[in-house]
Amino acid sequence: MTQETTPTELLLKRERLVVGAGLVILTLLAWWWLLVGAGTGMDTMAMTTWVFPPPVHAQMPAQWTPAYAGIMFLMWWIMMIAMMTPSAAPMILLYARAYRYEQKLGRLTSAVTPTFAFALGYLLAWFGFSLAATALQFGLEEAGLLHAMWMWSIDSIFTGTLLIAAGAYQLTPLKNVCLEQCRSPAQFLAENFTPGATGALRMGLKHGTFCLGCCWFLMALLFAGGLMNLVWIAGLAIYVLIEKVAPQGFWIARLAGFVLIAAGLYVVARGLLV
Repeated sequence: MTQETTPTELLLKRERLVVGAGLVILTLLAWWWLLVGAGTGMDTMAMTTWVFPPPVHAQMPAQWTPAYAGIMFLMWWIMMIAMMTPSAAPMILLYARAYRYEQKLGRLTSAVTPTFAFALGYLLAWFGFSLAATALQFGLEEAGLLHAMWMWSIDSIFTGTLLIAAGAYQLTPLKNVCLEQCRSPAQFLAENFTPGATGALRMGLKHGTFCLGCCWFLMALLFAGGLMNLVWIAGLAIYVLIEKVAPQGFWIARLAGFVLIAAGLYVVARGLLV
């Protein structure tokens, strides 16, 4: 008698499809949240500009209540999910494939739960970044360097310095080490593979930390171009993806570093002369 395949078993055999669909849905929902204002009550299109540095407007300081801080934190974290999930997808899908292979050999159980645990660990790394970014946003607003409503830099010296610092970081050994880990998912899995959901969570957190080390300064450039500026959000997301998957990713990273430094020097000089 032929044994019937249960719906659960059928689902588990298609875990890469399930995981891939889940990542696509997660990314689309995150982008949708940004497009509708990320809970800020602001029109995202009104906060989007191609002008750089962004225009300077008079402002009133924002009232940072616990509820407002929570909204800003969610804005940051969901924005990181929207921007970073596409570049993390190859790593997550490769993990699902590797786990599936080990499962076929009878060494491991279902791949779906550990794979989602791996993805969760990755997102938790950016959770920590989002907490720090929210605190920094508050500090920059209090210092009068960031517009409270438009959420972009209103000080040319700060903008230029941020660009120069981000460019310099692109040329550091730490950037190269972290980028190497992001660009070599098979090697990372071979060196760090741990079975089970808990092991997957730790692996995802570790890989997410490498990704954070690779991209945190690039994400900080949102302070210069606008936290809700779709031009910068989409531009940085596309650049990060290219840096991680393009054949000449390391050279692209170095070239971007020099471009950022040059742009920063121009912004500083322009601010001093105006």
